[in-house]
Amino acid sequence: MSRTSRLPSSLLRAAACTGIAALTLTACGSGSGSGSASTGSGEVKVGLITKTDTNPFFVKMKEGAEKTAKAEGVKLMTAAGKFDGDNAGQVTAIENMVAAGVKGILITPSDSKAIVPAIEKAKAKGVLVIALDTPTEPQSAVDALFATDNVKAGELIGEYAKAAMKGKTAKIAALDLAPGVSVGVQRHSGFLKGFGATDKDVACAQDTGGDQSKGQTAMENCLQKEPGINVVYTINEPAALGAYTALKAKGREKDVLIVSVDGGCTGTQAVKDGKIAATSQQYPLKMAAEGVKAVVTYAKDGKKASGYTDTGVTLITDKAQDGVTSKDTAYGLENCWG
Repeated sequence: MSRTSRLPSSLLRAAACTGIAALTLTACGSGSGSGSASTGSGEVKVGLITKTDTNPFFVKMKEGAEKTAKAEGVKLMTAAGKFDGDNAGQVTAIENMVAAGVKGILITPSDSKAIVPAIEKAKAKGVLVIALDTPTEPQSAVDALFATDNVKAGELIGEYAKAAMKGKTAKIAALDLAPGVSVGVQRHSGFLKGFGATDKDVACAQDTGGDQSKGQTAMENCLQKEPGINVVYTINEPAALGAYTALKAKGREKDVLIVSVDGGCTGTQAVKDGKIAATSQQYPLKMAAEGVKAVVTYAKDGKKASGYTDTGVTLITDKAQDGVTSKDTAYGLENCWG
């Protein structure tokens, strides 16, 4: 996928579909109810609930869900939290969607544990619930999970960072997500495993909420605590770009290694531009598309998706390291968030 200054029309439609208010429930898709998944009770409705409707990752996820819903002839309803961590907003969205008669709900949980009671209530009403990207705790709280192996994503950038340091002593800063979110814990632990380190080896750890401005502040705080930091792990690319801004202000952007996870088009371009050394690319459009198809199958024949489906991860860098499998940014930009 080429990177241009203008968003594709399909992406604009997906973003607009979420509405102005983050918690507003919105119906998208064909709305015809004439597709093969329609039942005697009327059109099939599929719900998608994301953490926010502003993060490009979730905008892309909505695009994938919208395209697939249109192709399958079902109606897509979407909702999102006001911020990453807005569990109450997601609970309300689940309740609204169940009341609206959805056949299945796809959700990226903001709080992997706190959302479980609402999910259980939805399942008791006969609604298929599938987690996308972020597993619930326990994972068995949902019928199925379509997601990146986030531990593996972390391991890949950890292995890369270790190889890129070429034996130099590492002073690590970890710019994490937030407490209670399994995806953040998994990426963090995977990075440490890949690097061959433990939390005792982390010189500074800060939560960022995956936000660029908070990532910048976190990096500034870490540089005050430990000026010699030379490796920065970030939960996602907005946090990585925030870290880069803070490092550049100190004249240190050339001598600190930044690694991240997500592989969005902006983040992959940042790898190409040398702002981020490497990122683990995941595929939210695929998660959403497969999720919608699973709900359609359930609507048609009652067969429920189950277990975990790995939607893939690829290490993207233009500075390959021996012993670490990767692809370059040309591949990354062509496939960013496909």
